Amino acid sequence: MTETRKLAAILAADVVGFSRLASTDEDRTLARLRALRSDLIDPTMAVHNGRVVKRTGDGILVEFRSVVEAVRCAIEVQNGMVERNAGLPPERKIEFRVGIHLGDVVEESDGDLMGDGVNIAARLEGIAKPGAICLSEDAYRQVKARLDLAVSDLGSTQLKNIAEPIRAFSLEVGKPAHAKPATPTERAGPDKPSAQLALPDKPSIVVLPFSNMSPDPEQEYFSDGISEDIITDLSKVSALFVIARNSAFAYKGKAFNIPDICRELGVRFALEGSVRKAGNRVRITAQLIDGSRGGHLWAERYDRDLTDIFAVQDDVTQHIVAALKVTLSETEKSLIAESGTTNVDAHDFFLKGRELLFVNKRQTFDQTIACFRRAIELDPNYGAPVAGLAMAYIFDYQNHFTDTPEKSLDEADRLVSESLAKDDTDPFAHWVAAVVATWKKDYDRWAYEADRALSLNPNYGLAVNSLGTVRLYMGEPVEAIPYFERAIRLDPAQQQYRHFLGTAYFVAGNYETAAAVFKDRIANTPNTDLSRAFLASTLGHLGRPEEARRVWQELKEINPRYSYLNHLGRLPFKNPADADKFTDGLRKAGLAE
Repeated sequence: MTETRKLAAILAADVVGFSRLASTDEDRTLARLRALRSDLIDPTMAVHNGRVVKRTGDGILVEFRSVVEAVRCAIEVQNGMVERNAGLPPERKIEFRVGIHLGDVVEESDGDLMGDGVNIAARLEGIAKPGAICLSEDAYRQVKARLDLAVSDLGSTQLKNIAEPIRAFSLEVGKPAHAKPATPTERAGPDKPSAQLALPDKPSIVVLPFSNMSPDPEQEYFSDGISEDIITDLSKVSALFVIARNSAFAYKGKAFNIPDICRELGVRFALEGSVRKAGNRVRITAQLIDGSRGGHLWAERYDRDLTDIFAVQDDVTQHIVAALKVTLSETEKSLIAESGTTNVDAHDFFLKGRELLFVNKRQTFDQTIACFRRAIELDPNYGAPVAGLAMAYIFDYQNHFTDTPEKSLDEADRLVSESLAKDDTDPFAHWVAAVVATWKKDYDRWAYEADRALSLNPNYGLAVNSLGTVRLYMGEPVEAIPYFERAIRLDPAQQQYRHFLGTAYFVAGNYETAAAVFKDRIANTPNTDLSRAFLASTLGHLGRPEEARRVWQELKEINPRYSYLNHLGRLPFKNPADADKFTDGLRKAGLAE
């Protein structure tokens, strides 16, 4: 029997005291239960795209596309039961207990699900109060900012036959609970505070961009590079939750206080510091702060020669790990200690190139290439700048910076293979290889390289997103959704992840949720044309052609040269029927070319 391993939102429910109810009046109890299934439970599950895995007389196990859908379904059912039980004596009331978990499951060829993801959901259902919904922390994290609910933190709970304690939350049903949009309408940040996110079940940290205190303001790349290198090193520690560089740097140059940042990003700790580079000397200060109390856990100042920069970064990382009481594996120790080069000048040019790379504009392309090539000249065995060079050529392939972009994808493929031959432990290089495979529509390599990057860097939002996109474009949009939600949690400022999340809901046929996600992305990235194209198609499927045409007009004002045929032809859908949904929606809105 073949099996597939995947992430899934699992809902387990059963009737409280079913044996007692059946022994009192079996025929009436069974008749009421059948009526509830046909009138309330099954229709509600269908609306929220639930798949019944199995029924057990008085119980049910259901798989959902996302935790949000599972919780919304559970709330509607539990509220429906409050109405149906109104006025009945206690001995005749039918009440459900519900447990929900987001976790790893194994799907058998017959559709049955097995594994810890199922077992934990079932055990959570067992500890839920009658009429309540009990969530694991992994599930609760997905919905905390999306549903207005009264919540009780049950703390760390030892569940029967589950090895490690699980932190659980009980949702109080029967009180008003209003669904919020699938994603926040505004990105959290120093000017846009959001509702507090649940803390991860491991030490969590944001590394803020170190201040450039050098006499030369053009040394900004160097202080940013130090910050990013520390983020990368900490991200390799599986026992930590580390906010991605993109979201950490959203606070660069803005007034803020540490407790607010920690609350907005849903982390406990923050690292801040400064860098002063003058000649061959560098001074680095760093301090680790507990965001919940504002107190310092550790602080240090380093006055060193530039040749000691790698030792300083390693020392900072080791002190943070020690302060957070985290134990490193031997593999993690070696990954953190490995800098890729001992040549300070080569590393300096790599930092300059990396800073320019994600500017991703035609006017910086040549400069980016020059920086990476100079780093390679200074240290031919340094793999990271070769991977950076490969990524620069991918951007050329995507954006036509040169006159021969069609050759750039093959050049990127050659370069990233060269980079991995020099250093197979660089997560960035493996992610670049996954991007090359994306455009070459090599799905097996795509999945392998993204998974390898994530194994080397468990907090790598780009790799998590790549694992989602490969599932999306292979025709598994439901399986892709948890990856996009996880990537957004690691890097909430990266709006592209929201585009992919909307696309996953679109391909899955959940057009209402897709529209909400695309609108959220557009609100935060007003100049996006791709999300507007998908939103117009989504609105066509929803039978709202006038709104679709307004969105299309906005798209054409942003990008008059946009052609959906060119756009669609570049997207790596493996199943033509998935791509056809995009054209069908535009046709329904009267927008087909």
